[in-house]
Amino acid sequence: MRALYDPERHEPLADVAWSPSRARDAIGAICRDAEAAFDPVRLWPVHPGDDEPVTGGDGILRGVYVGAAGMLHGLARLAGAGLHVPTIDGAAVAGALHEASLASPDEDGAGASLLVGSSGILLVAHRLAPSAATADALAEAIAANIEHPSNELLLGAPGTMLAARAMHARTGDERFARLWRDSARSLLARQEADGLWTQDLYGERQRLVGACHGSAGNAMALLGAPAWLDDAAAVEERALASTRALALVDGDRASWQALATDSPEPPRVQWCHGAPGVITSLAAVAPGDDAHGTLLAAGGELVWQAGPVARSAGLCHGTAGNGFAFLALLERTGDERWLARARAFAMHALDQVARFRLAEGRYTLFTGDIGAALLAAACLEGDAGFPGLDDW
Repeated sequence: MRALYDPERHEPLADVAWSPSRARDAIGAICRDAEAAFDPVRLWPVHPGDDEPVTGGDGILRGVYVGAAGMLHGLARLAGAGLHVPTIDGAAVAGALHEASLASPDEDGAGASLLVGSSGILLVAHRLAPSAATADALAEAIAANIEHPSNELLLGAPGTMLAARAMHARTGDERFARLWRDSARSLLARQEADGLWTQDLYGERQRLVGACHGSAGNAMALLGAPAWLDDAAAVEERALASTRALALVDGDRASWQALATDSPEPPRVQWCHGAPGVITSLAAVAPGDDAHGTLLAAGGELVWQAGPVARSAGLCHGTAGNGFAFLALLERTGDERWLARARAFAMHALDQVARFRLAEGRYTLFTGDIGAALLAAACLEGDAGFPGLDDW
């Protein structure tokens, strides 16, 4: 049997008992450090690990994925849980991000996307200071992204579908439901016979599997509003079938490759590519399907056996994102062992933040320190919504 993960990408779990008081203290320290690092002009410093998207312009990152909007969203979520008292006027900062991002986007092709473009920035601004003008601008951005060729969450229509659903929930405005349906029809028209999509992404055409760029993330976006689909049962069945077909199973463990191709390389075990993202994307799907639940639990066993991700505490490809997979399984099954495992990963991620901050802090939602704080908060408060996707 091929290896289901690469041990070199992981590290042993720290022997640190779950402590609510220690978790709260660490969350507070992360938030205070983030606010101390904030500059009213330059916003947050760009970590060397996040400087790839900066392609020119003013060199300031403003989006949800690695920019200021994501930080404001994370800090607001922690403040809403009573774990942080903000000193930054987040509404004022968020309100100024959109126009500046149009002149200097986080990356080429950021466009109207949720995670690196204008939809996510406007969604944060509307959350912190709702206005009709912001809602109108967001509706225009979602409409502009319906035919995006990437067919994935980061840049494409699946991401802006999440924005449309959130805005409908906030406002009751039916135009957002219409935009969601138009996006879903466009996305489904491009789905291939085996339930996957070809992603036209950064100049490459690939068939990706996981949450950030692949079919799992697309299924999550589509099945988040089944009543709005023309045939939700068919969409669900294709998602289940492709998930089963692509799973690499060894006993009570399961893993998924990044690409829908046979590869000798061990799969990655992280939210963006691998079992954690498949689990967070699909744990709410088909609640009565025991076979699906068993397969996802096998993915959870693999995440636990692999251990924390080395060199990153964050959400996208770090320990915190993997911890959210355990919380998704807790919600699906009610089995408290998943909460215990999530808490173990939360304590480890907080320890990683403390270790890594000796060099420098990392101030982004998807790759930075605040991801560990959000996992710890979820373990305290029971809100398992994946940050930046499920918590709008």
